[in-house]
Amino acid sequence: MINVLSLRGLFAVVLLVAATYATKINATPIVKIDGSSTVFPITEAVAEDFQIAKRGSVRVTVGISGTGGGFKKFCRNEIDIVNASRPITELEMEACKQEGVQFIEMPIAFDALTVVVNPQNTWSKTVTVEELKKIWEPAAQGKVTNWNQINPAWPDKRIKLYGPGADSGTFEYFTEAIVGKAKSSRGDYTASEDDNVLVQGVASDIYALGFFGFAYYIENRNKITAVAIDSGDGGVIPSSETVENNSYKPLSRPIFIYINAKSADKPEVNEFVNFYMKNATELVTEVKYFPLSKEVYNLNIEHLNKKKLGTVFKGTGINIRLEDILKLESSL
Repeated sequence: MINVLSLRGLFAVVLLVAATYATKINATPIVKIDGSSTVFPITEAVAEDFQIAKRGSVRVTVGISGTGGGFKKFCRNEIDIVNASRPITELEMEACKQEGVQFIEMPIAFDALTVVVNPQNTWSKTVTVEELKKIWEPAAQGKVTNWNQINPAWPDKRIKLYGPGADSGTFEYFTEAIVGKAKSSRGDYTASEDDNVLVQGVASDIYALGFFGFAYYIENRNKITAVAIDSGDGGVIPSSETVENNSYKPLSRPIFIYINAKSADKPEVNEFVNFYMKNATELVTEVKYFPLSKEVYNLNIEHLNKKKLGTVFKGTGINIRLEDILKLESSL
């Protein structure tokens, strides 16, 4: 016969263990991060290594709601750090100001925003900035639908477009650099904040074209092909060399994290950011972006310690060169 008292005792022990575990989880400090899908691979790599180093004593959560979506949460005091694939805008600065949120800006890498096509595409190995504008400008919606409308030498086949959604910093940067105004774009394309969705879309359609961060291209280069961008001096493929010598333009760009100044006082956030900067060179390279100089990462730590607030980018990262970053950040 089953001893009911024994079962009750066992059940009580299980409840006690569960309650103790839940209390421990709830008591664990959390660093909350959200924002850019482009910056996500870097911050995720840092978060994983940091949590291993801390042996579970700190949790780090990293979301992907896009740069714009991340800044909305950041300016509402909902997260400690926002990943951003472009500088904070004036509207976002005003939103943060209204909520009393001050921030510390940290450039953490360079990205080569990459335009991609299906590997079976043999006609558009090189695309000019003007051709990209003709594809993506608002006036193209419902009118520029076939490849030969962009260039008569290209096939009379319907072009299928893939790109980030409106909350994406990549979308904002691309439209400003190519069309001339941030968020000025045709709307009849497949949009997603998940870059892997965009990769799969281009990989599955010979007549597709899309754009996203360099890391997603490199990780999937057996499925998709990078297009050379011609800004007037011939086609240039994105690479570490072309980013460093500033020949891949106008799609080379700095990418960032922004830290809530009040959150910077939390030991777990301060430790995480220090760990980030001390390991940035290795981890940025590991996830296939382009690291900044050691001087920039050291300056970021100095800005954290001294609570250097604000931005030096005036709302745009267009035509910022790799070598300009240290000079700009030193002026803060």
